[in-house]
Amino acid sequence: MSRAIHDIEFTSIQGNALLLDLYLPEAQTDLRPVIMWIHGGAWLHGDKAHCPSVITGMTACGYAVASINYRVSSEAIFPAQLVDCKAAVRWLRAAAKEYQLDPAHIGVAGDSAGGHLAAMLGTTGATREFDLGEQLEQPSHVQAVADFYGPTDMLTMAFPTSQIAHDAPDSPESLLIGGPLQECREQARAASPTHYVHSACPPFLISHGDSDTLVSTQQSVILYEALCAAGVDATLRIVSGAWHDFGAVNDQAVTEKFFDQHLKMSLDPV
Repeated sequence: MSRAIHDIEFTSIQGNALLLDLYLPEAQTDLRPVIMWIHGGAWLHGDKAHCPSVITGMTACGYAVASINYRVSSEAIFPAQLVDCKAAVRWLRAAAKEYQLDPAHIGVAGDSAGGHLAAMLGTTGATREFDLGEQLEQPSHVQAVADFYGPTDMLTMAFPTSQIAHDAPDSPESLLIGGPLQECREQARAASPTHYVHSACPPFLISHGDSDTLVSTQQSVILYEALCAAGVDATLRIVSGAWHDFGAVNDQAVTEKFFDQHLKMSLDPV
């Protein structure tokens, strides 16, 4: 059993509240490791209410789950989305005592655009340039990342079988950074998780379908290879015949095993 607390404000941007939903195991006295879910939607739409049941169901395994909203690209361009995600992580640490959360064991998961932001959280833990706003005394790094078919290198998004003209001015990625990818290369690199990979990144679980016609499978391969080259613990799952949004998060056994391995063991904060 679990209980849900909806619409908790974790930060405010120019008077506009950003909210999260918190799912907690019932009748547990120990500190709870946390999984933070970041929704997809091409950075254009989506909502925290669409947290998949396999993630909310992790409360049965003793996890707290936080599903967050963030500013979409029509509200603010990158790095606003990452700034919001980091604010949510800091809030979770600041609120740890109130909700019996374990501030040293926070993982993050997301699909598509949410996978991109989850990967950005995982690769930018060593820098504070995206830490803005409230609870700045709290760190925003995470201890584990599950990235489901998220973009990882904005400058190589285009591929022959894509249903999206990624380099076009109106592509989701171009709208995210505020201009066409190939004309705004510095901004595109700044929005690419692979640009920040370093040896102290947390463990990654990366999943992608080999029939994805929105985000190339190569995007996950690029991130995986960069993580491995840096000596980071990374696992890549290529799912045969799977399209974009194929529901990799519904493979509960793999997801649960990954987070159990990296959030339920004794870890020192990165």
